[in-house]
Formats: sequence, structure tokens, C-alpha cells
Amino acid sequence: MDEFQRSWLLAQLGPDTDPADLERRYFRLRSVRAVALEVLGERRAKLLADPLKVTVDGVVTMDLQENLRGIERQIEQVRQAPAPDDPDEGEEGDSGQLIQVAWLTPTRHYR
Repeated sequence: MDEFQRSWLLAQLGPDTDPADLERRYFRLRSVRAVALEVLGERRAKLLADPLKVTVDGVVTMDLQENLRGIERQIEQVRQAPAPDDPDEGEEGDSGQLIQVAWLTPTRHYR
């Protein structure tokens, strides 16, 4: 795994991810996208293994449902975004680069 691939993985998974663990996974899976999806899948499985919502009446409520939704959105983003070791398809234009544009729209209109 080169430095560019490692940087991409850390950008997808967070800077606290163990680089040695990523290296071992890359050696086994041979794809940075597969490594990212495996790590995110494990994080999702950890969340699903425990209750997503816990309430102690009058004391505390802990709700992890949004965390689960966030990881699921991140998994979809990793599946769709170009990874550094993807083969160039040559259909994106002269440079072979793919540019993604996302338009942000407000969910609520204020008056």
C-alpha cells in the first residue's frame, strides 16, 4: 500500500484508525475499497450487536440510531466514490479523472 492509498483510507475511516491494521487488511484483500468496506462493516456490526437505544427513566437516554445511519451512509459513499487503486476507465474525459459534484439544499426554509 502506498502513501496515497493510506491517506485515502484514513480520510474515509478517520485519523485514529490503526495504520498497521490497514496494512494487514490490504495485504489480505488487495483493494483499498475492500479494506474500507470491511472496517466500516465491522463498525456497523458492533453497533448492531448492542441495543441501539437505552433509557434509564429520569436519568439518561442513549440513542445510537443516528450513528448507525451515518455508518450506512458512509458505506454507500465508499462504494460509489472512486478509490485510488480503481482501474482507469478512460470514459471520464481527457484526463481520466472523475469529478463528483453534490448540491446542498436546506432541509428547512426559514422566513
